[in-house]
Amino acid sequence: MIGSLEAEVLRTLRDLEEAPARTVQARLKGRGVSVAYTTVATSLGRLFDKGLVRRRRETCRGGERYLYRSVDFERAYLRDVLRGVVTLFGPSGVVHLNQELAKLPPGKERELRRRLRL
Repeated sequence: MIGSLEAEVLRTLRDLEEAPARTVQARLKGRGVSVAYTTVATSLGRLFDKGLVRRRRETCRGGERYLYRSVDFERAYLRDVLRGVVTLFGPSGVVHLNQELAKLPPGKERELRRRLRL
């Protein structure tokens, strides 16, 4: 599970494609999200631990830093959620999920199925 700040960091990182924590923090600030650099760096570290971002080291003026990039987390995360629904609720959970999907506008349902590759 991810919190609202982690979700915002992921959205920002996806827009940037690849960036260090300082750049993510600056972009968040530009969007009106005031958060400390250390908080962004901690969030990125936690997202890395959860497998939702990748990172690589880069030599920079002060030594080394990580550059982060998002992975296709939506599909992996949503598939985990779907597996959880099946595991926890069995067939009735699947029926309810299908009923909720049927309430979506056709374009949104198609887009969700495309992203999940269903």
